[in-house]
Amino acid sequence: MEQLTELELAVFQLQMGFAPADRCVDWAVERLRLDQEGDDLEVVLLASARGIDEVLPLADVIIERYGGAQRLDQQFLAGKYIVELRAAYLAGRESVSSLDAILTRLYPALAYPGWLTMLSRNCEYAMDVADFEQPFEDEFHYVASLWAQAESLAAFESAYSRETSNRHDATGASGGHLTVP
Repeated sequence: MEQLTELELAVFQLQMGFAPADRCVDWAVERLRLDQEGDDLEVVLLASARGIDEVLPLADVIIERYGGAQRLDQQFLAGKYIVELRAAYLAGRESVSSLDAILTRLYPALAYPGWLTMLSRNCEYAMDVADFEQPFEDEFHYVASLWAQAESLAAFESAYSRETSNRHDATGASGGHLTVP
């Protein structure tokens, strides 16, 4: 099945409440348009599904059938979502405020992964402290760049450096780290 990762990303975002069910439906419609469904009834049904209650069970069957037990890791899917968010941020479709709301939900949902710590923190602080805007931008660029290249969670983890993330912090005029109340 073509573009199964795209469907898994859409399902992840739907389950997290970040995207509408239409994204999964659009995936199925595109498979039909390109004649890639191979007479798969679930793809046909997904193309006409409405709402999360119809979409999720059908998408799960499709992912299980073509992906088997090798479902993509939630952190990997979140990382690829970070790449999408960075592009939307640079295009002006997302803001620090909207990203903070997303990261505030995503970070605990993933059980607080270390790679998301500084990004989440800097985004939250950038909402109120101007000195954290550039560190947020730097960390967002760093993390999104790594995820854009990563083909797996293991590949990301081997490239990610917590020391690099720690350097994306605001410093005061004296060179010391700022403290945020």
